[in-house]
Amino acid sequence: MENSKKTKGIILAGGTATRLFPLTATTSKQLLPVYDRQMIFYPLNTLIKAGIEDILIIIAPDHSGQFLNLLSSIFKKTGINLEFVVQMIPRGLADAFIVGEEFIGQDNVVMVLGDNIFEDDISQAIKNFKKGGLIFTKKVLDPGRFGVVEFNKNGKVISIEEKPSNPRSNYAVTGAYAYDSRVVKIAKSLKPSNRDEVEIVDVHNKYLEIEELKVEKIKGAWLDAGTFDSLLKAGNIVKEKGISRNFDPRIEAAVKKFNQNLRELAKKKLL
Repeated sequence: MENSKKTKGIILAGGTATRLFPLTATTSKQLLPVYDRQMIFYPLNTLIKAGIEDILIIIAPDHSGQFLNLLSSIFKKTGINLEFVVQMIPRGLADAFIVGEEFIGQDNVVMVLGDNIFEDDISQAIKNFKKGGLIFTKKVLDPGRFGVVEFNKNGKVISIEEKPSNPRSNYAVTGAYAYDSRVVKIAKSLKPSNRDEVEIVDVHNKYLEIEELKVEKIKGAWLDAGTFDSLLKAGNIVKEKGISRNFDPRIEAAVKKFNQNLRELAKKKLL
């Protein structure tokens, strides 16, 4: 039965993104452009390239209609099934698994943060995932800003800490996580942190405790486009490395067809 499980996807695209104000006064952070695509297309590509066709997008109430207007139209009749749920109050990254409980059901789930962009193709690692947990790490210069993975001399993970003042390694946890359906029960069991949030690092550590957490190291660019500088940097790197030119063909076809339809409608109005 285990092999018959589907893998579903979640994109967390809520929050207020105060660090990007006033850009986010009129739209969601995940709808801001990163070079030639809205930011939301990059996590969508991560999931779709991994063969995931059922995707839940968790959004904030202020700009929910903009997500539906953009994505529902483009992905209609593509075989990519998008669902949307409004999260009224963000309660931490792990809350996404609680919000998405019915959507996840008994299946595996991959969550990608809506502002994370990966140069590496991590689709095969996701396709190979069957049970437990899987996270991706990247060596960075400023690990204290992230969750930090500590490895022993044999390369085995021995601890994960969230934004430590004295990081035990330079390996940061990126914003892509795969878990089996037990993640819902685990998320529900977590005690809120001092920030009154259910923390994703506590989910990682639960799977680490039962020795079912796998960690993959990535080498290519990992972009967390959550500040003005990182948003600008992300656009430049996407252009230089051609990241948006390597999207899944289904996304390219859907965008092209939608654009053609818009042009045809515009011509009819001019006649």
